[in-house]
Amino acid sequence: MPKIMVEKNRCKGCERCVSACPAKVLALSRELNEKSYFYAMPVQQPRCLGCRLCAITCPDVAINVFVNGTQYAFFDY
Repeated sequence: MPKIMVEKNRCKGCERCVSACPAKVLALSRELNEKSYFYAMPVQQPRCLGCRLCAITCPDVAINVFVNGTQYAFFDY
């Protein structure tokens, strides 16, 4: 089962990942991070398809997707 990990203090709450997710797994939290942004978080984790669109669209590289324990890297920063 795929697992989404969001680094909440890197997220600025732009909602691009929320819009990109075809299964509507992500939503903005009701809590603020250290930078005073509402951050993205998985709310329907079991529905995740593992498509990684959320990680690809995140401009802050705050999302990692693990599939069967393997993290896929899209960019070499």
